[in-house]
Amino acid sequence: MGKQGRFGVWRSGVLLGMVALLAAGARAEGGADSYVDSHVDSGAASIDEMLTKGDVELDLRYRFEHVDQDGFDHNADASTLRTRIGFTTAAWKGLSLMAEVDNVTAIGAEDYNSTENGETQFPVVADPEGTDINQVWARYSAGDASGTYGRQRILHGNERFIGGVAWRQNEQTYDGFRLQWQAQAQAVELDYAYVYNVNRIFGPDDGAQPADWHGKNHFLRLKASPWDGHTVAAFGYLLDIDPQSAYGDNLTRNNGADTWGIEYSGKLGPVAARAAYARQSDAGDSQRDYSADYYLLEGGMALGPVNALVGYEVLGAGDGVGFATPLATLHKFQGFADLFLTTPGDGIEDLYLTLSGALGPVKLAGTWHDFKAEDSSADFGSELDLVATWPINTALSLQLKYANFSSDASARYADTEKAWLMVNFNI
Repeated sequence: MGKQGRFGVWRSGVLLGMVALLAAGARAEGGADSYVDSHVDSGAASIDEMLTKGDVELDLRYRFEHVDQDGFDHNADASTLRTRIGFTTAAWKGLSLMAEVDNVTAIGAEDYNSTENGETQFPVVADPEGTDINQVWARYSAGDASGTYGRQRILHGNERFIGGVAWRQNEQTYDGFRLQWQAQAQAVELDYAYVYNVNRIFGPDDGAQPADWHGKNHFLRLKASPWDGHTVAAFGYLLDIDPQSAYGDNLTRNNGADTWGIEYSGKLGPVAARAAYARQSDAGDSQRDYSADYYLLEGGMALGPVNALVGYEVLGAGDGVGFATPLATLHKFQGFADLFLTTPGDGIEDLYLTLSGALGPVKLAGTWHDFKAEDSSADFGSELDLVATWPINTALSLQLKYANFSSDASARYADTEKAWLMVNFNI
């Protein structure tokens, strides 16, 4: 793209080194994108033990993110630290409590557009500063069932529809009620949530994007394993987002939609297979009038020390509106460069190939994407994604990532390069 600067030499060295090692982050993993709630001792015999047997978590994540994007005279350089501290009690008579606070701080100059700091001369790095209550909930468990009320993390499946966007420094969490039932003997799981507020990654304060989406949203997922090694899940996501006077409809209520679908994952001989289909239509207060389809076919297998994965994912379009997944962990899909966070009006087809492996303790992988419109003849471009992750020990890990999107439709999508260096410490 012609803008090398101080980043050019470093970028070339990282790229050549990672390619030589076969590097890059497995697409399905998305690179350090997921978090699991703490497991604590459930045998508290008293309220005192409920506290003393609880678990304290401290998580520090530093990240340097560089963005070189056509159309901007300046590159973005974001140096941020996320500090997270949480406490989960032990369970007493089935009851457990949890509270977790996040702080995101910029280190050095804010040479990036956080969506809240007003630095619009730079490309976007959506990590605004601020302190926020990330989670605070009460949970009651009895037998195979549990109920949770409060601000909580909700991750469904591979997070293609409902996720936490944990790649960004400010995680997406949900305010509401959640009921879960899991019958171990029958290998059946039922998960229902009513969510009245979404705490988005753009918070805690409003900026170019609203920090919160209020509304009446229902998440329903039923998963079963009818045969050993095979899993089927049916889901329904009914989103009704309230309008906000400070923002246009496309940033608020037009994200309302009803999505119903089914997905499969399992082993077919040596091939690990995944398939999914969903149908979406406008709902709630949305001003749009459309229906669109989603489908996915994916297969992977081991080729000696290398794992290969081939996939074809389509987000269709109807009446000029693309199939939307506004609550997904979008960074895991359609390229790390994040050019397709909003589905284009003529839909998108993503044909991709991932190769992954390891060099000693370092996990490596690389993904090539080819993007085309689903409902027109447009070619959007291609992208190379690379990631290397080194889990030094149980508390400390390092990660390098790189994304290079080359546009075939410059009037719609800009050539974009991104690179990340991340250090994560968790106890």
